Amino acid sequence: MAKAVGIDLGTTNSVIAIMEGGSPVVLENAEGERTTPSVVAFKGNEQLVGRVARRQAVLNAEGTVFEIKRFIGRRWDEVQEEVKRAPYKVVQGPDGGVRVDIAGKLYTPEEVSAMILRKLVDDASKKLGEKITKAVITVPAYFNNSQREATTNAGKIAGLDVLRIINEPTAAALAYGLDKKGDETVLVFDLGGGTFDVTVLEIGDGVFKVLSTAGDTRLGGSDMDQAIVTWLADEFKKESGGVDLRADRQALQRMIEAAEKAKMELSNLTETTISLPFIGLDPVSKTPLYLEKKLTRAKFEELIQPLLKRVRQPVEQALKDANLSAAQIQEVLLVGGATRVPAVQQIVKEVLGKEPNRTVNPDEVVALGAAVQAGVLTGSVEDVVLLDVTPLSLGVETKGSVSTVLIPRNTTVPTRRSETFTTADNNQPSVEIHVLQGERPMAGDNKSLGRFKLDGIPPMMAGMPQIEVTFDIDANGILHATAKEKSTGKEASITIQNTTTLSEQEIDRMVKEAEANAEADRKRRESADLKNSLDTARIQAERVMSEKQSTPEAKSRLEATIAKAHSLVNSDSSDAELRSATEELVSALQAYEQGVSASTTGGTGNSGQGGTGKPEDVIDADFKPAD
Repeated sequence: MAKAVGIDLGTTNSVIAIMEGGSPVVLENAEGERTTPSVVAFKGNEQLVGRVARRQAVLNAEGTVFEIKRFIGRRWDEVQEEVKRAPYKVVQGPDGGVRVDIAGKLYTPEEVSAMILRKLVDDASKKLGEKITKAVITVPAYFNNSQREATTNAGKIAGLDVLRIINEPTAAALAYGLDKKGDETVLVFDLGGGTFDVTVLEIGDGVFKVLSTAGDTRLGGSDMDQAIVTWLADEFKKESGGVDLRADRQALQRMIEAAEKAKMELSNLTETTISLPFIGLDPVSKTPLYLEKKLTRAKFEELIQPLLKRVRQPVEQALKDANLSAAQIQEVLLVGGATRVPAVQQIVKEVLGKEPNRTVNPDEVVALGAAVQAGVLTGSVEDVVLLDVTPLSLGVETKGSVSTVLIPRNTTVPTRRSETFTTADNNQPSVEIHVLQGERPMAGDNKSLGRFKLDGIPPMMAGMPQIEVTFDIDANGILHATAKEKSTGKEASITIQNTTTLSEQEIDRMVKEAEANAEADRKRRESADLKNSLDTARIQAERVMSEKQSTPEAKSRLEATIAKAHSLVNSDSSDAELRSATEELVSALQAYEQGVSASTTGGTGNSGQGGTGKPEDVIDADFKPAD
């Protein structure tokens, strides 16, 4: 079977890994880096992904998209806080979903995520020397059905066969426990850039059984960055007489980057200085304004105190759901870059009463575990069994707007559950099944995943019809619901789609667009390579001319081809023109080199006088051409 990769599609950074020689290894990207920033930039017709996109973010704030994972699979009314924080433009889609507006062109979060996935897979394919088409992609354990489906669609748009969607903490445990012997109870504490998960597992004899999971999909390192940004902006507003830097997209982007840097520095230092010159203009004098603030670790911890409080509850909930005490946890794995914050580590010690295990790389372990699962699914890894759970309860709305649970949270998946319901009114010809996800007792307080109707119920008194509702959750945690009236056998069903309601036709269109863009990107890269080759040849020719003297004819010819090369490199030239110019320049340079010996032996540059010797005749001569 073809090779399959594991991908950690992160809020801040993404990582791709593969099984090699029985062990998972991270694949470096084209820039030689093990992690790829989850950033996409749009500059004219060009798309940049990763480090190059991140570098130009300040100068192109409205065209640079980051933290797209916070929008994927969510509806417009769920992301208002995130929208306010984004320097780029986020708008409501025609279906109540979320769109990113880049110079009037709308992109779905799935499309932007697909661009990141494509970058990872294209770079990996080049490194491996074969095209990668199969992948296991990780998601936060607390991602709901809609977010999982949306992530799967992002993979499809990127041209991938998504073998499985698995939870990030579970993937981390797979990587950690691959070579472990004996039984262990492990708690994975996963605090990434945008999401927080806690998962309790039993590991033993190749079996990874998830006991419970809890979390917060709106808590991560970027929220800590935002706390610093808010403090900086508020302080600056007071000191500058009312200038709010958050209203300036470029200034906001600069503050976001400076906040992230400060947070990282305070993991090792007790104090840092944030310095942002020319951040704004004085509204009266129009003179440049500077932002310079000292931030201590103590002040930083004060700023993020509300976030730190939110970290404790999911840990306690996961322990409670697993029916375990903190003392029964044998190992604590820290996953995600935000776990490097000392205050976070201190909370882990306080709540669990032990030092965390530091043998895993918090940035890479999720992708490594995804690669293990990819190996299991493709047959290259044996004797590993993964038993994951659904993070949230699933049910239907019943009379009185009550949420009736069919599948409780932390049920091992895949799973199938059925329950029989009946009608509320006499001679009721149809019923509407309203599918819900969440832990609240009332339907309106939970997330609506979808509705479907069962028609053709024969006339009967209320309470007589027997309507069997079946929920089937696959290994990806995606729900398929069916309703069947037992006396007639009439049936209706729904596969819950993501909240952006992308149809198969829309996904196919996006796949084709992605493929078309990939081809255009390839052509642009080829043109850039051709220009680089021509420019390299031009530089070499100019160097040779400065060091050696040739015949007037050869010199004139080479100067003409150098001038032509310079013109083509700095204009929109066709690939054919670039290839032709490179060939001409190489040929002219060869002729110039041959003319050097003739010029040298003649002493005056006249090849007709004393120039009968071969080029080799003067190689060892102590001769330096005149300036």
